[in-house]
Amino acid sequence: MCPEGRSNTAWPIDRLMPALVFHPALSLALLLLAAEPALGQALSPPATGSDAELEALIPDAAVRDPESWAKVAAPQDPAAPIAEGPAPALDPSSPMAADADFRLPWPDESLALPELADLSPDPGNAALFAEQAATPADEARGEGEELRISRHAVLVLPQGPVSLPMRAGLALRFSALSNIERLSGEGSDNPAQLAARARKDGALLQQLLRGYGYFDAEVVQTISAAAGGEVRFQLIPGSRYAIGVLTLGDLAQSGADYPALTGAWGLASGDPVDNDAIVLGRTRLDAELGERGFALAKVGEPELVADHARELADLSMPVSIGGRYRFGAIVSNLPDFLPSGHLADIARFRTGELYRRSGVEDLRKAIVATGLVSSVAITPRVTTPPSHDMNGSELPGELALDVALAKAPLRTLAGALGYDAGEGFRVEASWEHRNLFPPEGLLRLRAVAGTREQLAGVTFRRNNFLGRDQVLTVDLHATSTKRDAYIARSVALSASYEKLTTLLFQKPLVWSLGLEALATNEREGDVGGLSSAAQAYYVVALPLRVAIDTTDDLLDPKRGFRAALRASPEGSFSQGAQSFYARFQADASAYLPLGKSAVLAGRVRLGSIVGAGLTEVAPSRRFYAGGGGSVRGFGYQEIGPRDSLGTPGGGRSLSEFSIEARVKTGILGGNLSVVPFVDAGTVEQGSLPGFRGMRFGAGLGLRYQTGFGPLRIDVATPLGRRAGESPVAVYVALGQAF
Repeated sequence: MCPEGRSNTAWPIDRLMPALVFHPALSLALLLLAAEPALGQALSPPATGSDAELEALIPDAAVRDPESWAKVAAPQDPAAPIAEGPAPALDPSSPMAADADFRLPWPDESLALPELADLSPDPGNAALFAEQAATPADEARGEGEELRISRHAVLVLPQGPVSLPMRAGLALRFSALSNIERLSGEGSDNPAQLAARARKDGALLQQLLRGYGYFDAEVVQTISAAAGGEVRFQLIPGSRYAIGVLTLGDLAQSGADYPALTGAWGLASGDPVDNDAIVLGRTRLDAELGERGFALAKVGEPELVADHARELADLSMPVSIGGRYRFGAIVSNLPDFLPSGHLADIARFRTGELYRRSGVEDLRKAIVATGLVSSVAITPRVTTPPSHDMNGSELPGELALDVALAKAPLRTLAGALGYDAGEGFRVEASWEHRNLFPPEGLLRLRAVAGTREQLAGVTFRRNNFLGRDQVLTVDLHATSTKRDAYIARSVALSASYEKLTTLLFQKPLVWSLGLEALATNEREGDVGGLSSAAQAYYVVALPLRVAIDTTDDLLDPKRGFRAALRASPEGSFSQGAQSFYARFQADASAYLPLGKSAVLAGRVRLGSIVGAGLTEVAPSRRFYAGGGGSVRGFGYQEIGPRDSLGTPGGGRSLSEFSIEARVKTGILGGNLSVVPFVDAGTVEQGSLPGFRGMRFGAGLGLRYQTGFGPLRIDVATPLGRRAGESPVAVYVALGQAF
């Protein structure tokens, strides 16, 4: 519709629109002209007007050059023609014209501004501090058991453990994930930041409650400014949902294994919803499938669907069992390095046995323990799929295990340089190749040059020989040793076959048997240039050892006991005389935890040589006591009977006792412990261990827990010190003293 007296007139869009669209200044000028009454009448087309009349109102200069035309100063008289050309420049520093139409009065310098009034509180912040309103704080807090999480967060839980039995776990998780707790100290007193964190924590609490089956839970948070920005979370859990319909894929097709698999799953319809139990059940079910031959089984992610009308949550978890399999061949990708047959010897399973995932993982760890590889990947490969016999009974399939190995560096060159006040200087060097004779055939060359000892030797070692963790060792070495007790030059050849315990596979029972041949030229200690005459000994020995270990850690035991017995029948030939005797040594240690921060440890060692007199036994094969692994506070081999030259002569029996307390300090992240200890020991010439001549040493040690065992530093002193004995002895080693 058009205003009265006017008609729908077509505007010259083809001429007007380019100026309006592309030249905003022209558009503004036209609007200003339209505001003037006279010009407005002129722009209003008559009822019988035409486009020509309207076009006449648009100056030709505006059409030719819209921007220049828009910059022209508007005339004061609306009826006057519009002058073309640039606008005159205006000097901002020129005085204002006297007749300027300016009506505002100049400000009075004596005018006093009114004092600003306090603004009313922001409605958003006022809602955050509800406890400052007329309602008392206690009424806003509500009733319940308070559990403080931090200075800024308090949980208000329903009374009684039945209504929220997992309150301890809920509080622990909330404390670990809370935004208020995590960002405490970073603007904690800022109301806006605290409110934002409180909203996030309220949502977090609702999420945690849903994980325990409280799908209708409410959380009411209240911020108290009077309490220094304390946020109180009132928990209203509502009803706890139970598991409704339970769907576990094709698990029911597992046949006779179904009861064991559902037992591992551990959940049934009607049990309370608990995400922790569901995740744990999924893990146990997956592990049980892998232990019952279902090598290719897949267990998907569980999904809960809550039904608020029934107050139940239906649980579905896709399970695909994939059929049952047996172990097939083990195939190595490096047959010249670690052959397939050798890997089969290492494995704790045999071809044809039902597949066990734990067996595959154990094999992977055993291959890593060889030290010959940098990585191991074992991939099951189907060689025979599962089938059924004529009676419909299931026939398991067969899986080959493809072992992909990557070689590790095999050569090691090592050296050590040290000095000891009692032992002097010592330089040691060694070179080894750990797989020079595949599989796992090691060759080591070693040499020692020192004040007290010189040695050259070669060792061959075959790991995992005829069985897992069984080692064959052959060693040939020549030594020259100078001790306070004896001086010896020896050549020895020894061989042993043993079952070892390792850091990865600590075993409760280990054993060893061996053969040793020794040719040695020895004399008792050299003191002040005086010594006994040298005597040649030719010794053949059959050392045997068996040990039991029930401790919880190989390097740092905290509970359990260890016991070992060593027996070595020996024949000695010297100066035309023959003697046969047996050396026995028994070791036992026990560990008792005292709370969470201390362990009481004790050790006993008894030794005996029976069947020959003291002089018939080479000095290097007698018993001695004293040193870091014996009685601390004394020098090496310092305890025992003295010969005619006043030097330790050794004996045919040994008794040693130690007791120490290993107490954590909490220093250095709890890795530092102090260890007070007392040791005692004696050596006697008789073959029956006794207590005559018992010597005692006492001291204090430090233990620093590293990633591969405790670093030990012990400082000890002999009690009842005698002439020639050092007042202090220091021992540094890796691992506990016993």
